[in-house]
Amino acid sequence: MEAARILERFRQAGIAGSFYLAIELRSLPRRGEERVFPGRLWGGREAGGPVFRLEVEDGQGEVRRLILRNGVEGGVWRWAGAQVEQVPPAAAVAPLFPGVEVSAFDVQMPFLHWPEAQLEKLARAFGRPAYSYLFKAPPGFLEQGGGYAAARAYLDTQFNALMQTELLAANGGVLKTFYLVSLKKVGEQYVPRQADYRNELTRDKTRFQATAAALNLSIPAGAFAPASLAEPWSPPAAALVLPVE
Repeated sequence: MEAARILERFRQAGIAGSFYLAIELRSLPRRGEERVFPGRLWGGREAGGPVFRLEVEDGQGEVRRLILRNGVEGGVWRWAGAQVEQVPPAAAVAPLFPGVEVSAFDVQMPFLHWPEAQLEKLARAFGRPAYSYLFKAPPGFLEQGGGYAAARAYLDTQFNALMQTELLAANGGVLKTFYLVSLKKVGEQYVPRQADYRNELTRDKTRFQATAAALNLSIPAGAFAPASLAEPWSPPAAALVLPVE
């Protein structure tokens, strides 16, 4: 019961209200040139759980526009140029763009809401005490092309923050890791400043970096509906530019 209470408290945590982050995805391959993919991330919370709108550009005019919804009725939807379509598991775990180690699945993190969760132990992540949870993929996820059999998450015991995740193959091997590098306090809240996504098979890495933030936005009900992808959104004028660290 205590393990379930801790997990539910974390699921209800996060940035309060609706928010906006201007972001960069910096591709850092072991070999080859670095590339920067600018983007925008809006977030909020619906009855079923967190919901996000993500837009990422490839720097050459192509834009990926997605809605990511968690909870029982969760899913991923994308703007396909003329219509909105739901994204199947195999496509949700694919990179947003070739060379980027970030997928819709990585941003959505639906495994945090998978029903079969087990508190493994009190561990340490980046030198801090953290609860280690193992989430087993729901039936059919691996067979449908989801690619992952389980996920492990490390939740900071003090700040209720997600410090690290590991996406696991059927044999238990680690396929991808996520590390929260730093947080930034904006007003009275902390927002993610930097995070790393690393492909443990190729050792290629992509760094997520928030460059500006706006909190406590007034976003109307229903704005995160998949149909809203047909219309572009403009960044809020009140976004605070985050200092380079």
